[in-house]
Amino acid sequence: MLVDFNELPEHSRIWIYQSNRSFTDTEQEEIKEELDSFLKEWTAHGSELHAGYEIRYKRFIVIGLDQASASASGCSIDASVHFIQTLEKRYNVELMDRMNVSFKQGEFIAYKPLKDFKKMAKDKSVSPNTIVFNNLVATKQEYLEHWEVPASESWHSRFV
Repeated sequence: MLVDFNELPEHSRIWIYQSNRSFTDTEQEEIKEELDSFLKEWTAHGSELHAGYEIRYKRFIVIGLDQASASASGCSIDASVHFIQTLEKRYNVELMDRMNVSFKQGEFIAYKPLKDFKKMAKDKSVSPNTIVFNNLVATKQEYLEHWEVPASESWHSRFV
């Protein structure tokens, strides 16, 4: 069951998929329609899943699931991964590669392989104050409070 992302409780499970490039306005509209369709039908062992989403910075797809009524099962998680893989192919983007880092450079979002981010940190091109996106947050509350943080407050701190 599709619900408004803002209505999801703070304990909701979160999955964040970062794109290696910004989506165009047209792509965003198409992706929203596809997310609407997928989440309306998303189930776990026949039970409706109460899920919502948002697209941030034209680059991040954030899916939230209120597990109070039904939790994601192996099959439902597989279905969501397959759905994201379909988006990757359709829009020729990378969404599942966790070995890449997104961070702010001024008002722009940069996307780099982890090895390049490490090199930038060594070269002082990024600092402990660089705003990074911690896509490992697990709940909506963590997402709201700890997703967009200085590198010094994230797992990225080991590099800066």
